[in-house]
Amino acid sequence: MIRSVCKVLAVTAAAILAGAGAGIAKGVRLASHVSETSPLYATAQMFAERIGKALPSDFNFKFYPNSQLGKEKALIDSIRLGSLEMALVASGVLALDSKLGLFDLPWLFTDRAHVQRAIKGPLGVEVKKRLEEKQGFVVLGIYENGFRHVINTKRAITKPEDFNGLKIRVTGSKFKLDGFSAMGADPVPIAWEETFTALQQGVVDGVEAALYGFYESKLYEVTKHISLVTHSYSPSFLLVSKTFWSSLSDDQRAIFQKVAAEMSGDAYKAAADLDQSFLDKMKDKIAINEVDPKPFQAKVEGVYRAYIKEYGPEWVDLVRQAQ
Repeated sequence: MIRSVCKVLAVTAAAILAGAGAGIAKGVRLASHVSETSPLYATAQMFAERIGKALPSDFNFKFYPNSQLGKEKALIDSIRLGSLEMALVASGVLALDSKLGLFDLPWLFTDRAHVQRAIKGPLGVEVKKRLEEKQGFVVLGIYENGFRHVINTKRAITKPEDFNGLKIRVTGSKFKLDGFSAMGADPVPIAWEETFTALQQGVVDGVEAALYGFYESKLYEVTKHISLVTHSYSPSFLLVSKTFWSSLSDDQRAIFQKVAAEMSGDAYKAAADLDQSFLDKMKDKIAINEVDPKPFQAKVEGVYRAYIKEYGPEWVDLVRQAQ
């Protein structure tokens, strides 16, 4: 009896998703944990706009940024359960599988062009396949949450020795923490909401994050230097629940995949433009310096050895081949 009721409920939910009749636009909630200033929001809008052009009147997208439907873990759980149609999330996906700590390896990518070649190539295929097989959702696209840099109260970072003794707010896998430790810094895990106060009170000397994070949290008001160290690249993931995915027609699924793939280059360009806009807005408020990555790369070879020992060289090799 219970099985019969569950089956009826499942069929009813699928019918609701499919729409009660021809011509009814299917509602699609597209949620994220970050704000409208982020590249994730720009990517979400780009995807929805292009689906709207390709499939006019089929879908009604509604955006929920700023953790309106929950923080990253909750959004991912909702996607798995089928209670949310789509989400654009970032580091929360990396936390699902320790092999994805690859993206926390310091100075893994040289620039966005390198990232795009890797993600469009075998690495992207392998990451997508691994997530879909193990996590119970569809990965429609891999885009950008931004290259990460360091903002701090003490000094410009121009060489590895400049990290010595700095307490840096760092979150992520052990590989990211080990990268900062290799520089002589003291990585401190602090919630993002506490970083402004932590900088004010000297609990930490600096923070590593994407530029939009520095800007929207106004960290430039309580620090002195932004160093464009580009020590790591944070991808974003456009996730779709299997419940919603199965409610689409074959033609709709094909168009979703086509749009997600073809917009990749424009999404990366939009993210680069956003980065530049944040630099332009902050340049009169704080000192900004560029960084030559080569001396830093030489200091973190041990972090790569540790990753390869645990997970093998295959994914690292795919990144290097894309360079």
